[in-house]
Amino acid sequence: MMDLRYPIGSFEHSGGITVAQREQWIEDIAQLPANARQAVEGLSPEQLSLPYRDGGWMVKQVIHHMADSHMNSMIRFKLALTEDNPTIKPYYEDRWAELSDSRELDIEFSLQILDALHRRWVGLLHTLTDADFAKSFYHPGSQETTRLDYNLGFYSWHGRHHVAHITSLRKRLGI
Repeated sequence: MMDLRYPIGSFEHSGGITVAQREQWIEDIAQLPANARQAVEGLSPEQLSLPYRDGGWMVKQVIHHMADSHMNSMIRFKLALTEDNPTIKPYYEDRWAELSDSRELDIEFSLQILDALHRRWVGLLHTLTDADFAKSFYHPGSQETTRLDYNLGFYSWHGRHHVAHITSLRKRLGI
C-alpha cells in the first residue's frame, strides 16, 4: 500500500549531478504551475477543503504551501548566489499552513504566485553556470550545507510530491 505522505517516494539523489539532470529538474520546476492548476481544476470549495490524507493538510493548504515554500527557495538561491555559504532563515511550514491565508484564501492567489515565481526562477536557473550550481547555503535547523544543484533536485521533487498529494486524493475519491 502506498504511503499517502509520500505518493512518489521521498527525494533521493546521491553522487554527482549532471547537466542533463539539472535540465530535467529545471523543466520540472517550469511545469509545476501548470501541473498544480491541472491537479485542482474543477474542484469545488468543499473538495479544496478536503485533507489529502487523514491528519494531512487540506488541498488548499497544499497549494498555498507550495507558494510559500518555493518563494523561500528562490530567496535561498539568491542568497547563495550573492553571498558565501549564507546561513538561511528557516521557517515553520506547519505553522504557516495553519495561518488564515493558507486555510481560507482562494487558491488562485497562490497559483498566480507560482506562475510568476516559477517564470522568474526558471529564467534565473537557465543562466547559472556549473560554478553557480556548486554554491551553497547553510540551514541552521538541519545543520547542513546544501548545494544549489542538490536543492534544485529537491524542489523538482517537492512540486511533483505535492501535486501527487492532490492527484492521488482525486483518484482515491473519484473526483
